[in-house]
Amino acid sequence: MTNKRAAIILAAGKGTRMNSDLAKVLHQINGQPMIAILMETLSKMHFDRIVVVIGHQGEDVKAALSNYNVSYVWQKEQLGTGHAVMMAEAAMMGFIGTTLVALGDVPLLSVGTIERLMENHEKTKSAATCLSAEFADPTGYGRIIRKDKTDVLMKIVEHDEATLNELRITEINSGTFCFNNYELFKNLNKIKPENNHQEYYLTDMVKVLYDNGLRVSVVRTDNSDEVRGINSVKQLQEMEQKFSG
Repeated sequence: MTNKRAAIILAAGKGTRMNSDLAKVLHQINGQPMIAILMETLSKMHFDRIVVVIGHQGEDVKAALSNYNVSYVWQKEQLGTGHAVMMAEAAMMGFIGTTLVALGDVPLLSVGTIERLMENHEKTKSAATCLSAEFADPTGYGRIIRKDKTDVLMKIVEHDEATLNELRITEINSGTFCFNNYELFKNLNKIKPENNHQEYYLTDMVKVLYDNGLRVSVVRTDNSDEVRGINSVKQLQEMEQKFSG
């Protein structure tokens, strides 16, 4: 019997660094909104339900995804990735299985990479599994803290809260996760906005689950370009070149 699978896509952000009022996920690559590129990839896989968390220009995001069978929940206040997932709790009620959480501004994720992440998560019976990558310049990204040299993930440390030793780590959190849906929503209220931005970080779930004695895994992608987010006009232009190339 195959595991049931769901996805929560985070698409509520404004993208203030894009120098545009357009919602970040609606910026186009090769004439397509980046969230539609991600959704097209997900449509090639089997998900029992897909929930998109919308906020800034949410109705426009809905319009961009009108061809896809997804449901929507609103994040009226931007209080972090953990808070965004909290908004999906009612929509995910009663779901037993694996939940993919992905960012709407990471359009180059491939079916193969997502499948490998989900299969590893299910095979190891992990409560959570993080997709990581190696970046020559990891500036700005959360760092992966493994247990010794294993695939067990102890915690993720955000760049602006990392020690000098942690900043030397070049393995980064891609923002793409799998969770046991039951464990996700059972423990999500344990994360607190006790950080420099006073936001609820989904990454804090790693330490919560690990400290509760649950297995948390990390799977590193071989293609770091797949997990690059888009936070500026320059990065959008670079992504367009990679996509068309």
